[in-house]
Parts: sequence; structure tokens; C-alpha cells
Amino acid sequence: MDLSYLLVSYGYWAVLVGCLLEGETILLLAGFAARQGYLSFALVVALAFLAGSLGDLLFFLLGKYLGARLIARYPRLAAQVDRVNVLLLRHQRGIIVSIRFMYGLRIAGPIIIGNSGVPVTRFMLFNMIGAAIWAPLVAGTGYLFGATAHLLFADLGRYQWLAMLGLVGLLWGWHGWRTFMRQRKKS
Repeated sequence: MDLSYLLVSYGYWAVLVGCLLEGETILLLAGFAARQGYLSFALVVALAFLAGSLGDLLFFLLGKYLGARLIARYPRLAAQVDRVNVLLLRHQRGIIVSIRFMYGLRIAGPIIIGNSGVPVTRFMLFNMIGAAIWAPLVAGTGYLFGATAHLLFADLGRYQWLAMLGLVGLLWGWHGWRTFMRQRKKS
């Protein structure tokens, strides 16, 4: 099976499903694929905006209706409550817009915000502003990486599997390093 077939056939679905949760890696790859001509950049950004907004809204509603139980059940979530609530008191709108950019709070943040009593309409408005910044920024980073890779490797088409695997490996390694450093801080 050819990579181009997989990207064209399942790329948009991957963006939609991936961005419902933590979609940075899949969105970077989709931006890269858009640069290579496999996906439409505009459609990738639109789907990421839609799925990112909807995913965060679902986590917000989970927090609104089940927040106390979730926070009591998951100690890692409970550890973030004070941090997010202190920030919410001072900068509610800014936190809602930027929570998707804060490491470790992409899923926990909307749950905690939902549990804090922020009105649904306020969350939806500022969450959509955040998604409107996030989607083109992350997809654009992947797109620019694709442009740079194309300049660096004149015959990138022959090495597309290697380039995609390399990008996935770099992102995975970076994520692993950040997780390791975070756990090391806790110790």
C-alpha cells in the first residue's frame, strides 16, 4: 500500500479523530502532507478547528457535569486543579484561549475549567478563538517543515516514507523527553 493512498484515503479522518483529543502530532503530519500535495491545507485547518473546538467542549462538559468525580478519581487531574483555578481567577479569557497550548493541560484544562463554573457560552467563544489560532499555527508548522524538507532533499518523493517516519520519530522523541523531564521533576 502506498503512503499517498493512505494519506488521501484516511488523512482527513485522522485529522478529525486525532484533533478531538491531543491533535498536535497528527496535525503537524497533516500540514506536512498538505505541503506534499496529498491533502488540502485549508481543509486540514478547518477540520482541526472543528475537531479541536468540539473535543475541548466535550471535555469541558465532562468537567461541568462529572468534574468532582473525575478530579477525585484521578490524582494527576487533581494535581492540576489549583494551578488552573489560580490562573482562571486572574486571566479567565486568556486561559481559555491558550489552555490548548499548555503542556499537560490539553485534556485536563477543559475538564477543570468546566468544573470551575465558567459559563458554557463563554467557554465556547474563547475556546473557538483558541482553536482558530491553534489549527493554522500547528498545521502551518508542518507545512513549513514540508517546504524546508523539500528544499533540503531535492528528490523527497523517493524518500517520503523515511521523511514521514523521521518526523514521527522526532515528535515522539520530543514528547518522550518532555514526559521524562516532567516525571523527573516530580521525583
